[in-house]
Amino acid sequence: MTTKAPWDDGPLCYGGDWNPEQWPPEVWREDVALMRAAGVNLVTVGVFAWSRLEPEPGRHTLDWLDDVLDLLHANGIRAALATPTASPPPWFSLRHPDALPVTADGVRLTHGSRDTYCAAAPAYRDAARSIAEVLAARYAHHPALALWHVHNEYGTTCHCPHTEAAFRRWLATRYGDLDALNDAWVTSFWSQHYSDWAQVGTPRATQYLANPGQLLDFRRFWSDTLLSAYTEQRDLLRAANPAVPVTTNYVLGDWVPVDHARWAREVDLVAVDHYPSATGAGAEEQTAFAADLARGWARHGSGWPWLLMESAPNQIHTAGRMHTKEPGRMTRHSLAHVARGSAGVMFFQWRAPAGGAERFHSAVVSHAGADSRVFREATDLGAALARLAGTAPGRVEAAVAIAYDAASGWALRHPGMPRDGLDHPGEAAAAHRALWHAGVTADVVPPGAPLDGCRLLVLPALYLASDATVDWVRRHVHAGGHLLVTWLSGVADEHGRVRLGGYPGAYRDLLGVRVEEFHPLADDEHVPLSGGGTGRIWSETVHPAGAETVSAYAGGVLDGRPAITRHRVGDAYAWYVSTRPDDDTYRHLLTEAAGLAGVTPTCPGAAPGVEAVRRDDGLLYLLNHTDEPQRVPAAGCEVLTGATVDGVVTVAPGGVAVVREEVP
Repeated sequence: MTTKAPWDDGPLCYGGDWNPEQWPPEVWREDVALMRAAGVNLVTVGVFAWSRLEPEPGRHTLDWLDDVLDLLHANGIRAALATPTASPPPWFSLRHPDALPVTADGVRLTHGSRDTYCAAAPAYRDAARSIAEVLAARYAHHPALALWHVHNEYGTTCHCPHTEAAFRRWLATRYGDLDALNDAWVTSFWSQHYSDWAQVGTPRATQYLANPGQLLDFRRFWSDTLLSAYTEQRDLLRAANPAVPVTTNYVLGDWVPVDHARWAREVDLVAVDHYPSATGAGAEEQTAFAADLARGWARHGSGWPWLLMESAPNQIHTAGRMHTKEPGRMTRHSLAHVARGSAGVMFFQWRAPAGGAERFHSAVVSHAGADSRVFREATDLGAALARLAGTAPGRVEAAVAIAYDAASGWALRHPGMPRDGLDHPGEAAAAHRALWHAGVTADVVPPGAPLDGCRLLVLPALYLASDATVDWVRRHVHAGGHLLVTWLSGVADEHGRVRLGGYPGAYRDLLGVRVEEFHPLADDEHVPLSGGGTGRIWSETVHPAGAETVSAYAGGVLDGRPAITRHRVGDAYAWYVSTRPDDDTYRHLLTEAAGLAGVTPTCPGAAPGVEAVRRDDGLLYLLNHTDEPQRVPAAGCEVLTGATVDGVVTVAPGGVAVVREEVP
């Protein structure tokens, strides 16, 4: 195990990806001077430098990296040194064309971008270990080295022959024999029964719907395969110097075949990349959700603070265009992550490149140079982070937990579901958004995570329910914890096989309901609810079996039938929500459920649009997402300015205040 983390000396991490291989040495010196001016203390180096480090097979050119690390050390800046294995050089692809990825349609991709590899190909794995060994041997004890950064954004998949062979081996280990596999995948349907392992392949393009069990296990296989590629490099680096932590940066998105909760136990530090996709208030909602998700993974794994490894300083990258962040928004987004447990703020990227595919990607030093609004704001942020030195370990106070399960998200994407667009991550985000607007801080946790201090557990379309997950939920409720379950939760077991007898199969007795039939709604369809508001996406025929009706459907074939129910279980309530309420209705519902569980807003006196996060280290973070100054009840010392707060703190429009509260 490691003994030293980059933040052990006190300062929060601040910096980003630096690509000196793209520039001559005179720019390096300019960059380092600018880093010092901005308060940067950590930079990621070498992520995409394989072709510079190994221009020909077995010939390594490392003098330039020696100079870079020495320059950083001389200026008091530490390095997160990356292994460059996310982007093999051209010579590797030409020498090993069988290691290029193959799509589900059987098309082998060519070199010319990043991620041109198959992680199941032996040649790729050998080459990745080799370059990691070279870096470990040379730099494991370099004084600038703070952290090993393995690879970049693991998530590439493949359907090549190497993958097929590896998938069969993985399945044989998971199931033991074909009888168990056939049972899990229900291969009696459509004459898919396997009588020989050679018949089992990857889920390539098919005439019609692919087997859902096969698709689900293929995602699991890739998560485990990529994890083994990571741990091979991690073990080499750790052996060279156990005192240096090792991590990799998680990329978020429903396309990613990685169970990050499982990975959290294998990294020394959970590190995430976060790029909001909304330009309005949704960006702030997404920022809070991503931070709480990362914190949940970290608590499930090493228990250390997590780290925002990549973020965009001055842009929001949406589908089709790049939105320039308004003044102050970079700081608010950054400090929102710190408030929710990040050990610092890292950007992609430090300097915008003159060419290449991401030449217009967000950067601290833009094409305009350091004489820019973005660099000035980055410098101010660096000063703010310096004033927050030593505050990273504080635990966020949260009494609500939202369950998040990668496999449930994968399973709901199967095209044979009752409705397109079913989205477990989206439903988890919707529940989090409702609580965020209600001023209630929530943890986002994987099934099975400790629920110490949790008064309300929310299961948002948690489709898969293994016996272990069901037991986890039951123990929470029988210990007096409240529960809120939404539609499509507990419907199937861990293999995707439907639990029979009525929905939601795993939780019917806890919820006191039995669902007979689904009524999926069209994208533009809404159903009125008797308690006010509307539902969308989904509706159901719900039969109470001990539960009371809180709100019913009004009109249509479900007129008068329960839409939202509540069931008393000992000292707790178990709620069932059979549709997606509109945002206001969902906020009121979760506020009521939280209130009955004894959960109140973090800062009841804060106005709408003010985000409040309280930590057990005595810090209260207040982020004003409005265009007006906001007065918030508080007492103590404002850390960023040093001002005394005597009852009320005024947070500037678009600004942030951090109050070290007085202990009563």
